[in-house]
Amino acid sequence: MIVSILQTPEHHFDWIDITNPAIEDFAELKAKYNLHEASIKDCIEIGHLPKIEEFDNYHFLIIRSIPKNFDDESDSLIEITERISIFYSEKFVITAHRQEIEFLKNLENLDKSNKKLQSSKSLVNALTSSALKTFEDIVLDKMSVKLDEYEEIVFLHRRRKPFLKKLYYIKRQIDVIRSVLTHYKDIVDYFHMPQYQNIYTQDLRDLFSKTNTLYRNIAENTAQLLSIYFNIESNHTNEIMRMLTIISVFFMPLTFIVGVYGMNFENMPELEWKYGYAAVMLLMIALSAIIYFWFKKKKWL
Repeated sequence: MIVSILQTPEHHFDWIDITNPAIEDFAELKAKYNLHEASIKDCIEIGHLPKIEEFDNYHFLIIRSIPKNFDDESDSLIEITERISIFYSEKFVITAHRQEIEFLKNLENLDKSNKKLQSSKSLVNALTSSALKTFEDIVLDKMSVKLDEYEEIVFLHRRRKPFLKKLYYIKRQIDVIRSVLTHYKDIVDYFHMPQYQNIYTQDLRDLFSKTNTLYRNIAENTAQLLSIYFNIESNHTNEIMRMLTIISVFFMPLTFIVGVYGMNFENMPELEWKYGYAAVMLLMIALSAIIYFWFKKKKWL
């Protein structure tokens, strides 16, 4: 669906928005704005990380944002993020996307005199900043809260098995998002070039630096939490093995004694002895006591 949001001469530039774009939607736009086949093909294809390309008479930009309600078990670029393709020059801006995007709708509903709509560069900068802001909002409102909950589970709860799957997904989401942010750096650096630089591009750079730092910190926290989890599980396993070993040490000499006197030889004097049974029982109790006090002395119990 093609919607004309701003038009010349009433405004300084044309803004055309396309929802769920197909190759047919670009038939007239290609001729009117002299769009290159390669950029149209990139716009139609699913996937692609953020990038910016310069053509003869316009720029082609791909940005990504994160919806507020993405699934907790999402672990791929397409599941976690939404893509917006942008064709822009001084005279026009064309935005193309497959889903309704909240911040894009908010920009469309702005008063036409708003500073963000005074030039195509201002609009593109606002689009990029709004997309980056969704990354910051998700890490502060969702991922940090989840990580705090998982940290409590690791340190305070004994049953931790189901939590490992959840921690895997949040780690995977952070890895995907950090990959997206790495490609955003090229866009931010491009807008910060002298011919494009202004107060808004500086704000964009500051937002990118802040968001990148947030994700670096939460990635480190997630890795540390995973390491702590495996250490705790390893210690728990070692504790179980320790207890089993202690039990085995107690029973080894007792099993030996029982095995010796369980042999059916005719010439075993102790079997005929009146106090043989009592003596063997006392011997077993004495050995158990010796092992117990030895373990206590070594602080193994």
